[in-house]
Amino acid sequence: VDWKDRRLWVTVLPIMAITFPAAVQAVLWWRYRIAFGATLCVMGLLFGEWVNRYFNFWGWTYFPINFVFPSRLIPGAIVLDVILMMSGSMQLTAVLGGLAFGCCSTQVTGLLLLHYINQLNTTVW
Repeated sequence: VDWKDRRLWVTVLPIMAITFPAAVQAVLWWRYRIAFGATLCVMGLLFGEWVNRYFNFWGWTYFPINFVFPSRLIPGAIVLDVILMMSGSMQLTAVLGGLAFGCCSTQVTGLLLLHYINQLNTTVW
């Protein structure tokens, strides 16, 4: 993995991983009172990743699969949906659910940063 990746997946993934499920969850909750929007969004992303790998599309193939595979996001999406279902409050879900989603899903970002710091320390300039 090159730390100079132009796609900026290290910074973009955590931001996009919470905004899309939160947006789908907000729409499904406000219009239909359905509390599984985040899980539905992540499952759609999982299907898109499968289609990408199966049909050899080039769009996501340069991302390291063990870091960005959408199955890492499913536990966080379930926790986000459960907090909305139990509380019924979008504000409480935004605060507690966002924190829980981050802890469950995107803990890999910290590991990536540690890996890159270690890689930079061992690089001969």
